[in-house]
Amino acid sequence: MAKEFRVYNSMTQQKEIFKANVPGKVGMYVCGVTSYDYSHLGHARAAVNFDILYRYLQHLGYEVTYVRNFTDVDDKIIKRANEIGEDPLKLSNRFCEEYIVDMNDLQCLIPTHQPRVSDHMEQIKDMITQIINKGYAYEVDGDVFYAVEKFPSYGCLSGQKLEHNRAGERVAVDSRKRHPADFALWKSAKPGEPSWDSPWGPGRPGWHIECSAMSAQYLTFKFDIHGGGIDLIFPHHENEIAQSCAACEESKISYWMHNGHVTNNNEKMSKSLGNFFTIRQITERYHPLALRHFLISSHYKSPLNYTVSQLESSSDAIYYIYQTLQDCESALSSSQEIGSEQNKKGPRVSEAAMNCVKKMREEFEEKMSDDLQTPVVLTGAFQEALKYVNSSLKMLKKLQKKQLLELMESLTAVEKEVKEVLNVLGLLSPSTYTEVLQQFKDKALKRAGLVEDDVLRLIEERTQARINKDFPKSDKIRADLTVKGIALMDVGNETVWRPCIPSEPQEQRAPMVEEKTSNSSSESKS
Repeated sequence: MAKEFRVYNSMTQQKEIFKANVPGKVGMYVCGVTSYDYSHLGHARAAVNFDILYRYLQHLGYEVTYVRNFTDVDDKIIKRANEIGEDPLKLSNRFCEEYIVDMNDLQCLIPTHQPRVSDHMEQIKDMITQIINKGYAYEVDGDVFYAVEKFPSYGCLSGQKLEHNRAGERVAVDSRKRHPADFALWKSAKPGEPSWDSPWGPGRPGWHIECSAMSAQYLTFKFDIHGGGIDLIFPHHENEIAQSCAACEESKISYWMHNGHVTNNNEKMSKSLGNFFTIRQITERYHPLALRHFLISSHYKSPLNYTVSQLESSSDAIYYIYQTLQDCESALSSSQEIGSEQNKKGPRVSEAAMNCVKKMREEFEEKMSDDLQTPVVLTGAFQEALKYVNSSLKMLKKLQKKQLLELMESLTAVEKEVKEVLNVLGLLSPSTYTEVLQQFKDKALKRAGLVEDDVLRLIEERTQARINKDFPKSDKIRADLTVKGIALMDVGNETVWRPCIPSEPQEQRAPMVEEKTSNSSSESKS
């Protein structure tokens, strides 16, 4: 943990050197999803970016307790359940499980704890009781409200001032409130809704209290990092601070971190605009690694604009990485017999390879330790390392035994460092390189509306056209396939194919996916 790690703290609005409350250990809480539908790209971005943070903290040597919650009791869940005639808790449980599937596809590590609201009612009620006893909340007709005027620091995270809060913008004005900005800690039971017994009568928690209670349960009132989407700063995280400080005067979160929105062709994704995609809709046609690459191709705090061309570029970039790794693995494997003959001292890694590894490692550590600059890590020295591998592979057949052994050692060293970078970024698949490449090819065929036999038949037609010197036909077959994202490559006397970025102008292409799940989006809540 010698490397100085700097993170942007939303509370102070500046980068700060990260210092853990307990040396060597980190407590991190990230707001998860409200589970009543399939998760969308906004959820994916939050999950992937905080997964990167989780991985990098572990890379730095920290023991991390990572908590990411599920909101499985909420107005939207109840509304959806009533619409389709399903028990609210069963519905939310189903979509919690679907979210876990999506996270696995995106190679997000499993958090240390994934608490659900329905399993923490006692902790929630205990915290509400503490808040009432300390004079920060009041009960009216079975509802409990937090009295924001009792907390002078309200607005410390968002900059929102009480006098600037306009009632009725987010929820209907409740005349029983002492101040329009007061928010519900407990909601009295209504007919047809799930409820739990409490000192204030049957009911269920308000949205904000759940995260205060569950973060305190797993991390205590003092922990290192609280994360979530930028849309959660107000009111959710602002209200969390107010609640937690009311329940415990020593409550303190050291660093607040927030990821930016995902937009679609520069418009914020929303149901009303019809520009909204679920994770499943993307991964039906693009490899999850391509989606993950896209999600970290912009700095986590910046807005991320989704376009099909961006996703195509990410798909092409990952395919290139895995093709390079497979070619390297294949070459090293075929040269293994020669390598087994080397003496105990063995050949040394070349100076060029050592410089390549050193530059890649230093750039990786420097950029990741500067508030997780993932877009830079994916370029620069990392790309130079891939170029080194490819240029070295071209030299293999021309080298004498001693030189060959040195090159093998050099390639092994560079490949190892490339894999380490990919692992921290969550881009290293548990599948073999060959399996991953085939998965990418299968997705490319699906997007092109073809099966592999179609491509092989066209390759044969093109080969015959070239034999007949019918070059216009040969060129047309190749061009038509390139339009569909299939590239033909002549290797010696053989023609092979691989996915590529389609040559057709973006605006002329059909929409990437059609809306196939429910027509209501799952919002990024707690």
